[in-house]
Amino acid sequence: MTMILGKGKKQSGTNEGKTIFDVTIDTFENDVLKASLNTPILIDFWAPWCGPCKQLMPVLEKVVSSYGGKIKLAKVDIDSNPELAQAFQVQSVPTVIAVAGGQPVTGFQGAQPESQIKSICDQLIQMGRGANPENTQAPQEFDAEAYHEKAESALNEGDLPTAQALYAALLQNDDKDAKAFAGLLKVFMKAGQADQARSLYETAPPEIKGDKALKSIKDTLEMMENAPSKDEQDALRKKVEKQPDNHQAHYDLSMSLFANGQEDEAVEEMLSLFAKKRDWEDEKAKKQLLKFFESLGDTHSATIKGRKKLSSILFS
Repeated sequence: MTMILGKGKKQSGTNEGKTIFDVTIDTFENDVLKASLNTPILIDFWAPWCGPCKQLMPVLEKVVSSYGGKIKLAKVDIDSNPELAQAFQVQSVPTVIAVAGGQPVTGFQGAQPESQIKSICDQLIQMGRGANPENTQAPQEFDAEAYHEKAESALNEGDLPTAQALYAALLQNDDKDAKAFAGLLKVFMKAGQADQARSLYETAPPEIKGDKALKSIKDTLEMMENAPSKDEQDALRKKVEKQPDNHQAHYDLSMSLFANGQEDEAVEEMLSLFAKKRDWEDEKAKKQLLKFFESLGDTHSATIKGRKKLSSILFS
């Protein structure tokens, strides 16, 4: 799913205060993506000629209205806004995408019972509560450091929805928080969604793109884009089993694992390669390990364990 931040004419405030509204390519960024930093939004992709769409829409409107503004419904006519349908890879209608923290988090196709829609809304609202505690209503009470600690912990534990919501809250508090922006990028990278991470990176304020954390993310994104895909992993695993001395195959497998969110296994694979052949291609494995550690951060379990093992190899 490709995000479209920054596209279209930026029109703001057209649907401010509304719970249910229509959006176009021109109003989408402000009325959906940016607005979802505060309130989760269901996007209903529909078409005038679609029978099931006419059945689902009243159910969506009823459910969303029952939450009293805690969740919103944005309606997209795909005939009038084909760019939006293409950006979200909508294959059929009706399709509903849930957006929170500026990014899609879940969705469904076709008509769904009211109970299922309520369940999705409950999950989205709970996510929002995790990112926006009641005691942070006053700006001066916002504890950014505590949010960063909780977000980083959630990210390291693989709790991506919580990490995303917390980083979104940090950016809502300060849209130039480079560390939070980098954290949100890591969420999508850990989920193996390099395209979304790249699209989000392009929207970073110019003032923070020179930050060390953002530069590291950019390097990692380029690495991910050039790494073998997840579909190639099985073939690479078989290759290293049959050819244990094929150093390039070990390296490619490690890169593919890292690019698809399997950081611990990626680090172990690269450590194994370095231990087996330290001087391969001018210590290429060690150099890549250092890039892994920089990208993951000092507190990531793979970094902590990996550095200890790397030291053991170097001084053995």
